[in-house]
Amino acid sequence: MNTLRLLKVVLFAVPFVLGSCKTAKQAYVETPQSAEKVNEQHFLLNVADNAQKTKFITSKVKFSVEVGVQKMALTGNLKMKRNDVIRLQLMAFGFVEAARIEFTPEYVLVLDRINKLYLKATYYQLDFLRNSGLNFYSLQSLFWNELFMPGADVVTDETLKSYNTTEEGNDIIISYEKDRLSYRWLAEKGKATIRMSNILCKNKLDGNSQLTWDYTDFKPLDGKMYPNHHEIQLMVPSKTLKLSMNFNYVGHDDEWDTRTKVSGKYREVSIDEILRRFMAL
Repeated sequence: MNTLRLLKVVLFAVPFVLGSCKTAKQAYVETPQSAEKVNEQHFLLNVADNAQKTKFITSKVKFSVEVGVQKMALTGNLKMKRNDVIRLQLMAFGFVEAARIEFTPEYVLVLDRINKLYLKATYYQLDFLRNSGLNFYSLQSLFWNELFMPGADVVTDETLKSYNTTEEGNDIIISYEKDRLSYRWLAEKGKATIRMSNILCKNKLDGNSQLTWDYTDFKPLDGKMYPNHHEIQLMVPSKTLKLSMNFNYVGHDDEWDTRTKVSGKYREVSIDEILRRFMAL
């Protein structure tokens, strides 16, 4: 059934989109700044200032997933609490929860309600995630439409000095390089809003992997603008996954338990088993 196939697709996507390796703190040397550098820092400050100030973001979501010739559609919910949790609930038939994916700073939890299975793992346990240079806070920034510094919890004024900018028409490309990893953000020049995030993981042996996250349909949310449509494309050497999320009734509901308790009726499965299930598609 479509619900189970969607669950398998999402389970496969989790090991790439997240990461946990920490980057070393940079030592900065104060040097005189050119006018161009001052303007660059001013723009980056404006981008950072566009970050949401609210503690909660919740919404109804319409999901669309495409892998090869397979296309699936589902409804669900997104619930996020700043620096604490990101929860995606996938619904079958519009009212039955089929699956739940929960990201916290400490672990990833995937719950298959239909087959009574679950996976709970630290970010370090997921090799591909670990090598991608991302952590919970980076993933949070992708969902919240914000800049992030790989391996760090927050972006500070000092952190902004690590980024480079390039003008591209009506947009500014913000970039950051580390080892085999390349990070790019496309921000609108006038409004300093992030319209796209891109992460490229270079691997000469196994082939490159790339995650692109596009943002459209910006609407006011507590005095800031928030994208109500997210288009995500994950390209790995053997697969391309496309996921779109349309948000409806975006708000700040805080009346919900931020941690899921797994019933004893559920059987824990390994990461290898999750990947085997996906490969059976």
